[in-house]
Amino acid sequence: MNNRNDRDLPLDAARFTAEVEELAALCERLLAENDQLRAQLGKLRAEKAELLKKNQLSQDKISGMITRLKTLEVEL
Repeated sequence: MNNRNDRDLPLDAARFTAEVEELAALCERLLAENDQLRAQLGKLRAEKAELLKKNQLSQDKISGMITRLKTLEVEL
C-alpha cells in the first residue's frame, strides 16, 4: 500500500524543483570559482617562470663574479 496520497505530489515536485535550482546555483558558483582559480593559476605560472628566469640570471652573474675573482686571485 502506498502511504502517500495525491496531495503530497505537488509538495514533492516543489521540493524537487527547489533542490534542482539549488544544485544549478551551486554548479554556477563552482564554475565561476573554477574560472577564477584557472586564471590565478595562469598568473602564478607566469610569475614562477619570471622568477626562475631572474634566478638563473642571478646565478649566471654570481658565477661570472666568482670566475673573475678567481682570475684576479691567480694574477696576484
